[in-house]
Amino acid sequence: MTAPRQIAMVGFLQAQNCSIAPGSWRHPAAATDYLTPDYFQRLGRVLEDGKFHLAFFDDRLAMPDIFGHDHREAVENGIRVVKMDPISILTAIGCATTKLGLGATYSTTYYEPFHVARLFATLDLMTRGRAAWNIVTSLNDSEAANFGRAEHLGHDLRYDRADEFVEVVMGLWDSWEDGAILNDKATGRFADSSKVHALNHRGKFFHSRGPLSVPRSPQGHPVLIQAGQSGRGQRFAGRWGELIFVIFPTIETGRRQYAAIKSAVREAGRDPGQVTITPACYVCVGETRAIAEAKRDAVLALSKPIDALVLLSEVTNFDFASKDLDSEFTDAELAKISWTGFRERVVAMSGKPNPTVRDFVHFSGRGTIREFPIFCGTATDVADQMEEWFTSQACDGFVLVATHSPGAFEDFARFVVPELQRRGLYHQDYAGMTLRENLGLARPSAGDWKK
Repeated sequence: MTAPRQIAMVGFLQAQNCSIAPGSWRHPAAATDYLTPDYFQRLGRVLEDGKFHLAFFDDRLAMPDIFGHDHREAVENGIRVVKMDPISILTAIGCATTKLGLGATYSTTYYEPFHVARLFATLDLMTRGRAAWNIVTSLNDSEAANFGRAEHLGHDLRYDRADEFVEVVMGLWDSWEDGAILNDKATGRFADSSKVHALNHRGKFFHSRGPLSVPRSPQGHPVLIQAGQSGRGQRFAGRWGELIFVIFPTIETGRRQYAAIKSAVREAGRDPGQVTITPACYVCVGETRAIAEAKRDAVLALSKPIDALVLLSEVTNFDFASKDLDSEFTDAELAKISWTGFRERVVAMSGKPNPTVRDFVHFSGRGTIREFPIFCGTATDVADQMEEWFTSQACDGFVLVATHSPGAFEDFARFVVPELQRRGLYHQDYAGMTLRENLGLARPSAGDWKK
């Protein structure tokens, strides 16, 4: 008998001074010890107590300094300027938890495949099979400058490179077959060398000999997270993504995009049932609707206009200080925007082929909690809204973004999780010890991805 479908829950974290909403650090209840392991270990325990499947770290490789070609506005206003390496933080969280999945973003544009393969394979072993890699191609020229490059690669070229990058990583992860290690002290034989393989990859972008020096983990290899929603990005996600992070502004958009992504997975020859699609959302929950709405309004009031302009410049790789608020983007300027899915979403929502700066601010919601759907109300209200999205095939779960930390995650675990569990929509406990077990994903054997 098939187990009932249940919500997959991801906590969206940042290795920085705020959540993706920069105003979150200004919240009176926001913790300020984010430069310590205590802060992140506390968050990890909250998420595990709430039976979240995964703690997932977004990342950028530069301060937001494209607005006015200067970092000072971002620094003065605390707009996502602290960006620590997420792997070190996940290791600390892993020491404080036992079943919570641990995912981090690492770029295919600015790292090397062997480094990423070794890093995540080691994390996977040290957390007993709980690791996940969020595959990104990065966004802007500031990141390029930090790695000694003149400019960021073009959109489709980034994805072509990323395809080969992942092929190399997967090949390296397959260096060791299951059962290769013997540990036979009597004969002195450590491992079966016939089950350890060189890769000898020579491609357009990468050469890598191998074998990888890290054996397989209890879950085979780390779970692959992807966030592609543009045409090329969606094909990439369809080929590789096992958990796909998406932005669906409305439930209607969600239903259409959910079906399109599942179709892309099917076209790539993979089982759509083995791919989990999770849109980002905020939750403002309280004992009454009035309390929840007051929480929401207080958080909305924390945002500043500069937050949106700085973050829009970062995510589009375009200086928003160079245009007036009501100045339309030309076709040439729109073509320069590096994140095409983001641009397409603003064009679609505004109904204008050439949106203005004000349109980008308004329809993107960047820099505020309006960027993602806000589920607001009592525990019953929030559960109703999440249930509608989940049961109407708009998603397989959610990525919860914090209005402030740790309070947003604590409120969700305290109020909403028990109500979803009561409805049978949320698991009572973890299914196993590895992230794959808990997401209902099959454990891959070496070479499965090639079939």
